[in-house]
Parts: sequence; C-alpha cells; structure tokens
Amino acid sequence: MAADEKEEARLRALRELNLLDTAPSESFDRITRLAAQFFETPISAVSLTDVDRQWFKSRVGCGPQIPREHAPCAEVTRAGDVLVVSDLAQDPRFNKGVLVENGVRFYAGAPLVTKEGFTLGSMCVLDTVPREIGQDDEKALCDLAAMVMTQIEMQHAFGRIDPVSGLPNRMQFTENLEDMARDFAGERRLAILLDLAPPNQIVQALRVLGPTYLDDLMRLSVEGVRNLKVEGHTVYQVGGAQLLAVIGDADEERVEVELVKRLNMLADFSRGRRAASLSHMACGIAPFVLGEAEASDVLRAAHHAAQDARESDRVVGIYSAATDEEHKRRYALIAALRELLERGGDGELSLVYQPRIDLKTGRCYGAEALLRWDHPEYGSVSPAEFIPLAEQTDLMRPLTSWVKLRAIAQLRAWRDEGYDLRVSINVSAANLEEEEFGLRLASVLAENGVSPSCLEIEFTESTFISNRRRVVKNLTDIRELGVVCAIDDFGTGYSTFSYLHDFPADIIKIDQTFIRKLEPGSRGSVLVQSLIHMAGALGYRVVAEGVETQDVADFLIEAGCHEGQGYLFSRPLPPEAFADWLKSHAAERLEGYAA
Repeated sequence: MAADEKEEARLRALRELNLLDTAPSESFDRITRLAAQFFETPISAVSLTDVDRQWFKSRVGCGPQIPREHAPCAEVTRAGDVLVVSDLAQDPRFNKGVLVENGVRFYAGAPLVTKEGFTLGSMCVLDTVPREIGQDDEKALCDLAAMVMTQIEMQHAFGRIDPVSGLPNRMQFTENLEDMARDFAGERRLAILLDLAPPNQIVQALRVLGPTYLDDLMRLSVEGVRNLKVEGHTVYQVGGAQLLAVIGDADEERVEVELVKRLNMLADFSRGRRAASLSHMACGIAPFVLGEAEASDVLRAAHHAAQDARESDRVVGIYSAATDEEHKRRYALIAALRELLERGGDGELSLVYQPRIDLKTGRCYGAEALLRWDHPEYGSVSPAEFIPLAEQTDLMRPLTSWVKLRAIAQLRAWRDEGYDLRVSINVSAANLEEEEFGLRLASVLAENGVSPSCLEIEFTESTFISNRRRVVKNLTDIRELGVVCAIDDFGTGYSTFSYLHDFPADIIKIDQTFIRKLEPGSRGSVLVQSLIHMAGALGYRVVAEGVETQDVADFLIEAGCHEGQGYLFSRPLPPEAFADWLKSHAAERLEGYAA
C-alpha cells in the first residue's frame, strides 16, 4: 500500500472511532493524570494525529491541540514506535515546532495502535527541562498506551458505539455529559437533535424497503453531516433515526438559520443517493447549563423542539418551556384518563345532553350526549382538549364504551318516565374499526331493553380515511339493526360530497362553523342553502348545529332544514336538568321557535 493510501486508511480508521473533537472523558483523564504522576511531568496527553493537527483527547497541563508539523507525536504515528527525545530544542526534526516555542524540552511517546495495525497517535508525557528515561519507564509508557487503547476498544465492545453508523450512542452521550458537567459546570451549551424522519414514515419504509433502508439512511446522513464540516462537537446516535450534537454557547436564532442551510444541504445530499425520499427531517435546539440538566432532560427537550418543528411544518425548532408545559399537561391528562377508565370512569366523567328540536313543529326530537370531565386537579377539561388526545391512543375505545353504556342506560330511564326520545352518541374511527362493533352495540341495547331505533351514532367524514371497508361494514350492520347513523360536522372533513353516495347514513349534521356565521345574502348563507338542498335531495335528514338566534332558525326553516341544535333552545344539561327542561318546554310552547 502506498504511503498516501496508508495515511488515508489510518485517518479513516481514526474518524470511524469518533474520538476527534469529543468531550473530555474521565475514563481517559484518569490515565493522563496517572502518567503525569508516574513520570513526574507537568504535561501528559492522549494525542491523536489528524490531517494537520495533534488533537488531545485527554490532557494535563496543555491546550486542546497543536499543529501536526514539527510535532513529535506525528513522528510516533508515522513510525509506529516509542519515541523519546531528551531535548526537543536540540533535535532538528522538532526544534522549530510549537512545543519548543512554548518552553517544552523533553518528550516521550508510545504509539496508540488498533488491532488492525493503524496508529492513531500517542500516549505522551512532556517536561520543560531536558531529561532521560530508562527502559522500564518506556515499558510503563507502553502499558499506559495499551490502557488507552483498551478504553477505546471498550467503548465499541460494550454498547457505546452503534454498529451501523459507527457513532457513539446514548449511553456514551450520558457519560460524556457527566464529564462535561464536572469539568465545565455552569457553562451554557446547545443540544441539537436531528430527527431524520417521522416514526410512521420509518415504519412504512421498513415495511416496504426492509431494515437496510434505515441503515442506509443513517449512514448517508452521518456522511452528510460530516461533509458539512462542523467542527468542535461529537455526533451521537441517540435513537433509531436520531442524531445529537452538543455545541458551545451560541445564539439560538443564529444557529437555527445556519442549521436550515445545512439541513437543506444534507437533504440534497441524501436525495442524490436516493435514500431519503420518504424522510422529512426536523431539527430541535435545546439550550441547557452543564451540571443543571441530566442527559435524559437534555434529550427530552431536544426531542420536544424537533417534534414542535415537524408539527408546525418547519425544519428547525427551538425549545420552548411554555409549549413543553402544554405537552406535559397533555401527557398528564392521558395518564389520568387511562387510570380513570381503569377505575370505571365514574366520579369525574359525566354526560350532558343538548336538545335537538324539530324546526317546524318545535318538538324536542332527541338529544346529543356530550362527554364532560371534571378533573380533581385541572378542573373542567374541555372535550376539545382530551378527546383528540384519546384518539391518538388506545383510550378511544374504552372511552366510547363508557359513553355508550351510560347514554343507553339514561335513555332507558327517560323512556321509563314516558319521554319518547332518541339519544345520539359520538364514535371515532377507532370504534368503527373494531370487529363486531355492531354485535356489542346490539348486546348493550338488548340488556337495557332499548329499541335500536332510539339510538343514533354520530361519526365524522374523516372516519373513512383509514380502514374504509371495515367502517362501512360496521355502519351497514348497525343500520340493519335499526340504529340511526349521522354524519357529524359535515362540510369540514376530507370528503364532503364526494363520498356521500357510499356513506351508510340517515342524517347529516351541518357543522356549527357554517351556522354561526350565517348572514342573509352572504356567501355563507348560499353555501348552507346548497348543503341543505343537496343533502335533502339525496334523502338525508338535515340537522343544523350551533343555532343561537331566532333569525338563523327562521333562515334554516326557509332553507328546508329539519332540525336545529344550539343555545337558542338550550345549552347542554345534566340528566336531571334535561328532564326539567322537557317538562317546562312542552311542544305547544316550542312552536314559537318555528315562526
């Protein structure tokens, strides 16, 4: 192998070990302190020979690096053997170097050699006065060099290095952060986390392309990061598709601008290798103070910032304590809801009922069951907050089951009191994707002695986006039982009129965002009229949500809408108050709403 090729191979081996420009490590510092103590020298170092510099992974009594030119460590690397120089000032190979300029006279170094035979640098001791050492001392220095190599190899052998990317992993990051906190306590740092792709895209890619896809993506991303030539920090692999770097204190916004440029370069690099076509990279910046934050806290904050960036369709996000508190609240609510449902849900969860009125006759046609949560710590938690959270987990099914059981039991109680009502409950895509959903629903109705025609199931258009075939089958099954099906929040979903022909439904509920903005002669009023006319022509019964004024009710009657629901008639009421409302608002007194 030619000298140039050998040097390139050596440098490649050095870089693959990910030692250059990494944080101080106590495991190496112990060895350098021991060397200085044993040889009674003011200076000792674990010196790594880079292209044009000697960089010190661990050091006592000297700076972080010196030029490679005229450096005795470079000669140790070249020769691969122990080098002892009694007086550097008298040696023409080294007397023009930085060490001599700074008063160093004595040098002794033993090579750091890998199992493959590559010399990484030296374990060296230096003094400011000329001196000699014997063979036993040289042997001791070689033993110290062997200890350094053992430590390097241990990082690879004991789970400190990812086998695919060759990067130090989360365990190594944790150890390095502890070392940095010890040596630089109180100093500010920035953690930068690069998330190569959302988890769902990774799962998709693994399913379609196999595990080599992620391996290739990681390798190319690491190569791309290295091509960016960012100096002064270590890159860690802290997750299957996450890279992390810790840099010195800097202005977050300036770093953000620079990162956007570099990530665009990295995206171009990866696309050029045809490996990242599915990825949507996001980067999170999290400032922290050494000694005041655990490794897990730093990682969580950086993950949080990256996820915020992705959710807002940005490339880079900066950690925000305020939004972090929001996420913590969401997590706490999910945990509390899970525990609550495991206890049966009663005591904090309750149902309120909002009347639905026949707009022409004024008769109360039925009511929608609406879920409420009174949390002992957070107070009244809006369904608009906790329902979307439940939909992202496996809690939607037990939550809907709780609503279903309570609503049907209440329906039975009202019918026993002589009220001829239909109660509607909301179900999610997760519910309608369950096998035998209709059979379980029929069982609950039968146990309570309630006719299926007294129950209405409300679902949104987005329900059909996932397992459409299963959803359609379940809706068809429950309609055959006699349960009424309603499309809720119509006009705000993905499909609108395009899938109406296939929806197994009887009722369309026009979303309140259209109704509350109604003004005579406006584009909104024309749109609502068109919705009502088309839905009616297709055979659907039409319900308007969010009716708050008599003028709106009159407009809806004129447009041909069948039912209304909103504060004009009543706010949502607990069961006892709803029964009182029914008594005090008999049909003849409600006729005034249908002028």
